[in-house]
Amino acid sequence: MCHSGAVSTTPEPQLDELTRLMREFSAERDWMQFHDPKSLILALVGEVGELAELFQWVPADQAVASVTDDAARRTRVGEEIADVLLYLVRLADELGIDVMEAARAKQAAARTRFPAEGFKGVAPEKA
Repeated sequence: MCHSGAVSTTPEPQLDELTRLMREFSAERDWMQFHDPKSLILALVGEVGELAELFQWVPADQAVASVTDDAARRTRVGEEIADVLLYLVRLADELGIDVMEAARAKQAAARTRFPAEGFKGVAPEKA
């Protein structure tokens, strides 16, 4: 489902399918030789930087509107978010990490560490 509430008519790939597609894409181009963890992390950081650059001088209270009110900007932000996801998926695959399993475990730990009744409306302090 899209953020706007519209339902997509195209089935979305599941994360394991996306992992497989990225692995195949890389293998077909003989790029696996370049996909060591260090190189994938650097590529990921670069893509996060490109995403951050799109918001660098946008006042925080205007960040959402800057994307929702400008179709071209929304497209660019979507492309950079996709790049981040794709490199992250590729890195996890290279390291043999099940992203969904790791994310579920992390979410469960966060629920325990930050119970709603103790943290509602309060930013946690850095430990």
